[in-house]
Amino acid sequence: MTDTVTTQLSNGLTCDLPASSPLAKLLRTQRTWVGPSAKERLAILRRAKSIAIVGASPNATRSSYFVGTYLQQSSDYRVYFVNPNADTILGQKAYPDLASLPEIPDIVDVFRKASDIPSVIDDVVAAGSKTVWIQLGIWNEDAAVYGESKGLTVVMDRCIKVEHARFHGGLHLLGFDTGQISARKTIR
Repeated sequence: MTDTVTTQLSNGLTCDLPASSPLAKLLRTQRTWVGPSAKERLAILRRAKSIAIVGASPNATRSSYFVGTYLQQSSDYRVYFVNPNADTILGQKAYPDLASLPEIPDIVDVFRKASDIPSVIDDVVAAGSKTVWIQLGIWNEDAAVYGESKGLTVVMDRCIKVEHARFHGGLHLLGFDTGQISARKTIR
């Protein structure tokens, strides 16, 4: 009889795999850190009054620009842009670092590569922020554990724009805020 391992999938289901299979070995090396639940993420967004975007870009084709535009236009947050190489982003002053901001942001939204996340976490702790939100597609499990050990709430590999839109008015399949909530399918 072959030894099996029970693996929990990201959709919550479990399955048994042969322990020696390449897939079982791969899954053992995959993500084990679990961040805040949907209810907890909603509470984070509801409590927040200000968001700093670290790694914000003045380039309109970058996702940080799109997220900044959304937050300015579709939320009541005070939005700050952090980029030492920019003077202004979306018509607002860009700050060289978190320490230069006029207030301590409630959420620091991060658009930096995974290997930069530990140093960003140090900056977030030094600035006094309580939540670091690491954008969709960025994963550094060790940094998440490190951030939590420093007392931070860590959200990782989630887009703050998508989460905000999902909780506040509807979200189109492509990520655009429809402003409409409906259970009906559209007729084509």
